[in-house]
Amino acid sequence: MDDHSRPRALATEAVHAGRDDLAALGLHAPPIDLSTTYPSADSRAEAARVDAFAAHGVLDDGPPVYGRLGNPTVARFETALARLEGTDAAVAFASGMAALTAVLLVRLSAGLRHVVAVRPLYGCSDHLLTAGALGSEVTWVDPAGVADAIRPDTGLVMVESPANPTLAEIDLRAVAHACGSVPLLVDNTFATPVLQRPLDSEARLVLHSATKYLGGHGDVLGGVVACDELFARELRKVRFATGGVLHPLAGYLLLRGLSTLPVRVRAASASAAELARRLAADPRVTRVHYPRIGGAMVAFEVAGDPHAVIAGVGLVTPAVSLGSVDSLIQHPASISHRVVAADDRRAAGVSDRLLRLSVGLEDVEDLWADLDRALGAGDHGRRDAVSTVRPARTVRGTPQGTRRAAR
Repeated sequence: MDDHSRPRALATEAVHAGRDDLAALGLHAPPIDLSTTYPSADSRAEAARVDAFAAHGVLDDGPPVYGRLGNPTVARFETALARLEGTDAAVAFASGMAALTAVLLVRLSAGLRHVVAVRPLYGCSDHLLTAGALGSEVTWVDPAGVADAIRPDTGLVMVESPANPTLAEIDLRAVAHACGSVPLLVDNTFATPVLQRPLDSEARLVLHSATKYLGGHGDVLGGVVACDELFARELRKVRFATGGVLHPLAGYLLLRGLSTLPVRVRAASASAAELARRLAADPRVTRVHYPRIGGAMVAFEVAGDPHAVIAGVGLVTPAVSLGSVDSLIQHPASISHRVVAADDRRAAGVSDRLLRLSVGLEDVEDLWADLDRALGAGDHGRRDAVSTVRPARTVRGTPQGTRRAAR
């Protein structure tokens, strides 16, 4: 076991976290445990262990019991992600939406049905909160309105920064201060722990759609919440009861994805920054959104037909999702945020001409050549447009700042 008295750099943790015991086991690559159940001849002892899990959400160090309670391969991924986010624990689920659902159910079970949230969020997160399908109630506010919106039954404050799809940024520390004793959940999918660790800004819960950058290759679905151990125990109980478990093979792929996460994010971010610069100088683009903290996501609004741009790419894949090694582009108003009411969508800055680009690891010149051709297809001769750069402003609690950042 490595000496953890000296903190390790993020790049080192990404490679070694969750694998510290492999050498002692005589292994180099992490094993995949595909068992759904595990033998035990002592049923009295197993009953006691299941009772302890039901009461406290934790199992002892004995052998696993059943795949819905936990899996050793998935546990390795959870350990690694918690290390990267700087939290006590992490609990993995079958998808990012399953992870968010589990958080809401934990708070609902405590009688806290009210959520305060800041738009924009990922479209399905918005829809889950707005529809109230779980019995929750949401109040949408600007960051400055968080403190005033909190009620005795508020169980959660939720934000996403940089936000999907406008890349607006929020002053997480200011929002965390406004939350008081109410947990702040930050969706950190776009930034990843490479660019931002919300716990450092006093957030309590960190949500990831692990499908995106954590996996990084477009071949695995998953979600994860990084948090303190007490909240993790409640999440594990919900996962056991609802069955939203992460498959062991997915856990293996996500652990493998973490090992290259810093390299992938930094390389793709360098290309994204260059593409944002070129798009901002292009008269066929009216506005570019790119976060101050950087990252591999770029959002831009076109003067012409956004659907023609989507149809015009050849190297970039026109598809929903993000964070893969290959570049993806989509029209949020048609896909990722279609489930959000049109007026709410536009008020949050998701215009009908906005395109969201997830920059991959291709050569930046090849990517630009493809975008240039696609922009020509959607131009319709509108070359008199004035393009403006809109870095995602850090919102420090003013409603005016929120509106500027979301445009």
